[in-house]
Amino acid sequence: MKIPRVLLAAPKSGSGKTLITCALLGALKKKGFRPAAFKCGPDYIDPMFHRTVLKVPSENLDTFFSGEDTKRLFAEAAKDADIAVMEGVMGLFDGLGGTREEGSAYHLAKMTKTPIILVVDVHGMGLSMVPLIKGFLDYDTEGLIRGVILNRMTASFLETMRPMLEKELSVPVIGFFPSRKDIHLESRHLGLMLPGEIEDLETQLDAAADQFLETAGFDRLLQIADAAEDVEDVLSETYDDANAELTLAVARDEAFCFYYGANMRTFQKKGVKIRYFSPLHDTVLPEDADGILLGGGYPELYVKKLGANESMKASIREAIGKGIPSLAECGGFLYLHEFLEDTDGNSAPMVGLIKGTAGNTGKLVRFGYVELSEKSPCFLKEGSKIKAHEFHYYDSPDNGDACVAVKPVTGKTWECIHEGNDHFWGFPHLYYPSCEEFADHFVEAMRLHKASAEE
Repeated sequence: MKIPRVLLAAPKSGSGKTLITCALLGALKKKGFRPAAFKCGPDYIDPMFHRTVLKVPSENLDTFFSGEDTKRLFAEAAKDADIAVMEGVMGLFDGLGGTREEGSAYHLAKMTKTPIILVVDVHGMGLSMVPLIKGFLDYDTEGLIRGVILNRMTASFLETMRPMLEKELSVPVIGFFPSRKDIHLESRHLGLMLPGEIEDLETQLDAAADQFLETAGFDRLLQIADAAEDVEDVLSETYDDANAELTLAVARDEAFCFYYGANMRTFQKKGVKIRYFSPLHDTVLPEDADGILLGGGYPELYVKKLGANESMKASIREAIGKGIPSLAECGGFLYLHEFLEDTDGNSAPMVGLIKGTAGNTGKLVRFGYVELSEKSPCFLKEGSKIKAHEFHYYDSPDNGDACVAVKPVTGKTWECIHEGNDHFWGFPHLYYPSCEEFADHFVEAMRLHKASAEE
């Protein structure tokens, strides 16, 4: 398969990768391309910018979660596009624990043989940008860095620096992106603010696309993308919702919006139809629900409204009480508590299945990749593990103790998860394809409950 592609990476977080990636995707659309977007790592928010604002299909690619299968996942998701754009995570070489290559943007580029464009924030720098870039080029043992974009650079200063850059660097500076007060993506404690929260976002990104076309080296980037090696063709697995035997009700609205596409497809390929509902705006669960998935997001920003929706809380409480299988991750886990505090410390009653009040600790509680194993086999076979990720400032007085979470680099462990044959609730964001038997167990629980309800 011929898939032109580039990966935009940077020396560190906060260098402007998301803005430059969105600007490039917008520029590609303006020029009539059909791009596919990818985010390296477990971040949920950046793909939302690609999908909801730019209307570009976007997936997560995570070499820790999916290993060698990452190549197939990429080829499968990009096969209908005429160019693929990957957005890196943190610094180019920052992987597991900040010390390993696995999980890094560089590892993804190596695995998929994707040319890298290094985005360097040079604001406040002069000649120092040269050894900084040279150091990254020297560390690139595969020769994957093919070009540089200088962020927060001016045209006049670039011309001053150009002779030294051309003399000292083995790859071209293909363009620059200036500082613009009218283009700014705001952040909060879990990353960027959600697309719907940023005023005039479409206008900002449209201006960013025009800026990319003007100064960031669009034509040169296309040449680099087109020179990418061919990738192995893949046979896509298909699924048909019309023939689905089971229905999974998935919470999705402003408060619950963190989902991996691969997780949804895992259920769909097993004969499950995905039916979205809103704990904020709907009054009851979908009537045909055979299972419930409460994903992550920002319920703490909508505590009052979630608490006031008594009919939805009662609907979920009643369904789970009747044995409908349920999964709850991070924000969804918070929603199941008796009370949840907002960011100002005001609390409201939630679903009430977990005792106590979940609240903001004011600091990062847990962050990074984990592997979960059960203390007693239930969702998983003995010795099996499922991969996950945590990133939260909130904590619970009762995190559960059915599983042991292990950090893959440090080996640090802690207990977590409320579990039974029909439920699995806790802070970790799970990656279901990393352990098919987990999804198999849940789908079988849905099937058994449906058969029992029909008797």
